Amino acid sequence: MDFLSLLKFLVMLVIGFVFLVKGADWFVEGAAGIAVKLGIPEIIVGLTIVAMGTSAPEAAVSITSAFKGSADITIGNVVGSNILNVAVILGLTAVITTIAVLKSTVFIDIPFTLVVTILLLLLGLDGTVGRLDGIILWVFFIGYLAYLFVRTKKNKNSDSEEESDEIEAGKKLPIWKLLILIVIGVVLIVLGSNVAVDGAKGIAKIMGMSDRLIGLTIVALGTSLPELVTSVTAAKRGSADLAVGNIVGSNIFNILFVVGTSALIIPVAFQSAFIIDAIIAAVIMVILFLCVVRKKELRRVGGIVLLLSYVAYFIYLLMK
Repeated sequence: MDFLSLLKFLVMLVIGFVFLVKGADWFVEGAAGIAVKLGIPEIIVGLTIVAMGTSAPEAAVSITSAFKGSADITIGNVVGSNILNVAVILGLTAVITTIAVLKSTVFIDIPFTLVVTILLLLLGLDGTVGRLDGIILWVFFIGYLAYLFVRTKKNKNSDSEEESDEIEAGKKLPIWKLLILIVIGVVLIVLGSNVAVDGAKGIAKIMGMSDRLIGLTIVALGTSLPELVTSVTAAKRGSADLAVGNIVGSNIFNILFVVGTSALIIPVAFQSAFIIDAIIAAVIMVILFLCVVRKKELRRVGGIVLLLSYVAYFIYLLMK
């Protein structure tokens, strides 16, 4: 094994993830600030620009991977991120503190995440998520945005404190600074996705790991950093009730927006091995639903069950 080459690719991966996370943060702040200054209602900004912000790393890496012929990283990144978001991030957050869950999240968002996960599986059974499949995913995405808009209009108290914070931060800056933030954010996202994908491919080649395994684990963890930071920070602030809604929303965006957009740009290969991964992603959502349906809370026991589920899944990946 070439240790220096492995170290170089690891450094590239870390730098790529740092660029992705910071770039997404700055892009969202700049875009949200300008949108509000242009008179676009905060509710629309929150449901679109800010909500898509945490999915920007997945989107950038997935689209870049598809263009570079590493479609396994594209699907693996999204499916792996979704499994990791629920099993690890929510699991860890629940171990730290009990998480209250909104009734709408329990009975609408979580089941809808299960539905779109199964939809992705069905669309990929023929071996490709093509442009027609991308259109189908985008139709579901637009429908979900419309539902969120109606729900949020009825309930003026936004489910996500982070969204309001992002918009508030943008309001305080002049237009020229917001434009600079957007430009720098986009540059960092593009650079970060390229560097991260090249680093991941290099590690996969040296370690003899498949693009699928890299996408499901290392890349998935890196692109889930915004969700991890948001959830753990919310838990420490005593606002853990934000965590489940944010994570579930992010998972829906990952499938409908990220895979849908990738497929519209270039057809994405869906290997048969991903069938099991998609089924596991669906099973994890069922476990989450069962953990929260009675008490509308995700408690420490539920968090431990989710973490153990991921341990079992990770062992399965290593044995493949």
